[in-house]
Amino acid sequence: MQSPQESPGPVAYLAGVGTALPGDPVDNARLAKAIGVNDEWIDVFIGTRTRHFARDLDSGEVRWSLADLCAQAGERAITAARIAPEEIEFVVMGTATPDHLMPATVNTVTDLLGLDQIPTYQLQSGCAGAVQALELGRTLITGGGYRTGLVIGGDVCSKHLDLNRDLSGAAPSDLVNYVLFGDGAGAVVLTDEPRGQGIAVRRVLNRFTGLGREPGQIIDWFGLADRHEDRQAVREDYKAIEESVPVIAEEILWELLEELGWTTDDVDFLLPPQLSGHMTRKITQQLNLPGAVEVSCVADTGNNGNALPFLQLDALVGQMTQGQRALAVAVESSKWIKSGFALEKA
Repeated sequence: MQSPQESPGPVAYLAGVGTALPGDPVDNARLAKAIGVNDEWIDVFIGTRTRHFARDLDSGEVRWSLADLCAQAGERAITAARIAPEEIEFVVMGTATPDHLMPATVNTVTDLLGLDQIPTYQLQSGCAGAVQALELGRTLITGGGYRTGLVIGGDVCSKHLDLNRDLSGAAPSDLVNYVLFGDGAGAVVLTDEPRGQGIAVRRVLNRFTGLGREPGQIIDWFGLADRHEDRQAVREDYKAIEESVPVIAEEILWELLEELGWTTDDVDFLLPPQLSGHMTRKITQQLNLPGAVEVSCVADTGNNGNALPFLQLDALVGQMTQGQRALAVAVESSKWIKSGFALEKA
């Protein structure tokens, strides 16, 4: 492995990672029984073994809010970074499933963390929101005059699970949302100098690529005027996702490598898109980095959106040694966003 290359200009460093998953894992047999489908279908079609839910499958009771999970993840990231909470100078959060339209969930999280008088930002996006939040946090560190900040991503998808609904005639685009997703949150502390894990964030890619394309996923919200309309809250074009995401993932990989001046041999760890167990395996094979260690979690956590890149990072940081490099690739199919980032252990 070649020695680390310094990027020109200021660098942001990943100092600590924290994650939070609600409750015990729910396996396919348990989920299949709750929603009335065959657990073998879940395994064959999705390839996800377990996931975590913020609400109880039997009673429907909400046990954790998104803010609860994000605050837990934030606390753990701060502890892992070995910094004092009062050193945090800003909080950035990405989510597709805020607890409320107002107040922004990031502000509730900041309150739960005991922080005050600091800037907060909430980005509304799917799984690319975590990367967008990382990019904003990195920009605030490298060009905004801040020394330490907290970047969070999380989603509570189980709010869309109607356990009383008869799914016997449900369309595949609807049914997939009952088995694909889970809940969770993750966070990282960013610093302007190597602290804690001391992992340099070398590049962040975030690019809209959906001009003229139909959305691959839509999540609706309902107001008082339209709450009784008979339409799905969550819709997926799974065929479009299955066809397009591997192609876009490969484009992201090569764009990052070209920008960095790295070769495929320079990559020690690959964090591939985490759509489902089966899709992740397919994409990893297509990206064809045989010398890189795959870092994936979706088969055990479910697709929990903006939490996923942080869950991958949590699994990664303990494995990296000085000079090693990692590439993360994430694709958002809602209106098609390319995203990813590159890390190097200082």
